[in-house]
Amino acid sequence: MKSKPRFRIDGELREETALPHVWSRCIGAGRANEALRADWQRQFAEVAAATGVEYLRFHGVFHDDMFVYRDGYGGGFGPDTPLPSPVYTFSYVDKVFDFLLDLGVRPFVELGFMPRALATRTETVFWWGAHCSPPNDMARWVELVTRTVEHWIDRYGSDEVRQWRFEVWNEPNLVPYFWTGTKTEYFQLYEHTVRAIKAIDPALKVGGPATSVFVPDDRYRGETEDRSAALATAAATDVDALDWRPVWIEDFIAWCAERALPIDFVSAHLYPTDFAYGADGEAVHITRYADATYDDLTLLRKLVRNSPYPEAEIHITEWSTSPSARDFIHDTPFAATSITRSYLKCAALADSISYWTFTDVFEEGGAGIGPFHGGFGLVNEGGIHKPTFHAFTMLGRLGDRLLLSTPDGVVTRDSRTSAVSAVFFNYPEDMAMKGVAARGSYPAARALAEVGPGRRVRHSIGGLRPGGTFLVEILDWEHGNAAEAWYRLGSPLNLSRAEHDHLSGVADSLLRYTLTVPDDGVLDLDVELAPWAVMSLTQAS
Repeated sequence: MKSKPRFRIDGELREETALPHVWSRCIGAGRANEALRADWQRQFAEVAAATGVEYLRFHGVFHDDMFVYRDGYGGGFGPDTPLPSPVYTFSYVDKVFDFLLDLGVRPFVELGFMPRALATRTETVFWWGAHCSPPNDMARWVELVTRTVEHWIDRYGSDEVRQWRFEVWNEPNLVPYFWTGTKTEYFQLYEHTVRAIKAIDPALKVGGPATSVFVPDDRYRGETEDRSAALATAAATDVDALDWRPVWIEDFIAWCAERALPIDFVSAHLYPTDFAYGADGEAVHITRYADATYDDLTLLRKLVRNSPYPEAEIHITEWSTSPSARDFIHDTPFAATSITRSYLKCAALADSISYWTFTDVFEEGGAGIGPFHGGFGLVNEGGIHKPTFHAFTMLGRLGDRLLLSTPDGVVTRDSRTSAVSAVFFNYPEDMAMKGVAARGSYPAARALAEVGPGRRVRHSIGGLRPGGTFLVEILDWEHGNAAEAWYRLGSPLNLSRAEHDHLSGVADSLLRYTLTVPDDGVLDLDVELAPWAVMSLTQAS
C-alpha cells in the first residue's frame, strides 16, 4: 500500500483535514434567456474552465421569454388564437441546458417565475418583467412543473436529473418584488411542487425556501413584511450587536414537518447586508461585520441539524459582498479579498455558497451603464476579467486536503496528485470588524485603497522534491486591476477596441514569478503582501 506524502509546514508534521471547494459547487447568473447569447456562453465556458464550477443557478426558466407555457398560437399579427389546452415547448430551455451539460455543468434549477397566463397579478419586477405571483390555477402550475421535469428526464435520463437540485421560487419573503402572495401561500406552492416532483421520482432533490438575508427583527414573522418592525434596526447605533436570524427558515421547516413534506435541502441567501426602513420610510443600507456570513452559516447549520431534517443539505444560492448590481466594490480588488477570506473561513459550513453572479451580462435593471458599473460579475459585459475572477481561479487551484489554516490563508494538498498549493491574502486589520460596504460610484469605491498596512507572509513547506518549481501569482491594486486602469483612462462610457484590448491585458497582468525548491526539499516563502492583495502558490513541477 502506497503511503501518502507527509509535509512539514513551518517545521511541524501536519495532520490533514478535508477542504471542501464550496466556492466551485455552484455559481449564479441573471436569467435563463440571457444564456442564449453568444457572449454569455463564451464567458461562462471560460469561467467554468477556470473555476471548475459544478452547478449554475438562474432566474426565469418559466418566464414568458423562454416560451415554455403556451396558451395561444402566437401568430404575431392580429389577435392570438387561444389553444384548447396549454402547450409546453422546451426548445429554448433545451438550448441552455444542453450547453451547460456539454460543459460538464449541471443546472441548479430555480422553479420560477410565473408565466403571465398563470399569474394572479401581472405587475412585474425587473426590466425584463418577471411575474412573481402565486398561480391562478394550482393544478395548472403542478402540470407545468410535472411536464417540465418529465421532459428533462426524457431528454437527459433519470440518473442525470437525480443529480440536479430543484429550488422552489426565489426570495418569496420580498413582497411584492419577488412574490405577491403571503408566507402561507408560498408554503402551499412548495407543498404542491415537492409532491409533484416526488411523484415523478422520489430520488429527485427538492428544497427551499430560498429566502433573502438574515434580519434582527420581526419584519418577516407574519404573513407579509411588516416594515414598521424594522424601525429599531434602522436606528441602531451598533447593528452588529443585534440578534440576526434567518428569514422563514424555522417556520418553513415546522410547516413541512407538520405535513410530512420532504426537504432535501434548505436554501437561503446570505448577503452580509440589510435594507431596513426607518421612520421616514427611507431604506437604510446596513453593512454588517466581516464575519457575518460565517456566523450566519454557523447558526443556520445548527438550526438544520437540530430540526426534523438533520440530513438536509444547506445551499446558499446567492451570496456576494452586497445585493446591489450597481455596487462599484464588485469591480475592485477589495471584493476579491473579501470573498477569498469568507470562502476559506466558511468552506466546511455549507454544501454550496453560490456567488451572484459570474457575469455582468445581467439585465434586472437593464444593461449596465459603462464597462465598469458595479455589476455582480466575475467578468464585465465585454468579458474583461475582474479581480474576483482571479480570486476564484486561485481558490480553484487549491487541493482538497488542508495542511495549514491561518487567519490569512491556507496551504493544501491535492489527494489525487499530492501537488501542494496555497492561497494567502491581506484583508487589512483596520477592516477586521467591518464589512466592505457598497459604494455608489467608482471614485467612492477606490478610496479603500488607502486602508492598510502591508502584511508579511512567511512559511516553510518541507518534504518537497528538490528542484521542483512553484508559480506565485499576486493580485493587488497595481496588478490585475482593470477598473482602476479604466478610471485612469478617464472612465470612458463606450470603449474603443483598442481600449478594450488594453484593459483586457491589464486585467490579466498579475505579478508572477517562479520559486525553486532547494536541495533540502524545504521551500521558504517570504512575501510582502500589499493591502487587499490575494496570492496564489501553485506547484508547477
